[in-house]
Amino acid sequence: MKDVRITPIKNGTVIDHIKPGMALKILPLLNIDQDYNTGLSIAMYVQSKKHKLKDVVKIEDKELHHREVNRLAVITPNASISIIRDFKVVDKFKIELPKVIEGIVRCENINCITNGKEPVVSKLVRAQEDPVKFKCYYCGRIQNDLEKRII
Repeated sequence: MKDVRITPIKNGTVIDHIKPGMALKILPLLNIDQDYNTGLSIAMYVQSKKHKLKDVVKIEDKELHHREVNRLAVITPNASISIIRDFKVVDKFKIELPKVIEGIVRCENINCITNGKEPVVSKLVRAQEDPVKFKCYYCGRIQNDLEKRII
């Protein structure tokens, strides 16, 4: 089998160990669309030493903000992020699912105060560790399929 090669980037962000098949789903979360005119490399379903398969995304000239990292955590926890400057890794960290998710995921309860006309920001709190489950801070409903309700 041939090795997959992606060229290095001078400045930007590398998101590695993304759940297989999720690379294209993270692009809208980072406001990257067909009009993005800076270098973007996507590798999907590549072999991984840690896991069987993974996706990798390299984004030139963009460093992720805290809110963007939290949005990614909802759909691909345990991915890693490397910040690249002048072709060197200057910071590397693993994405971790936060204990509280605020303003990122809509509560699935249509009657929740966060889904009404009130100016209340959604807030989900980790209710269980293994498997990880979140509940709404306001209505108490356990949440399912967080990635489908990202704001």
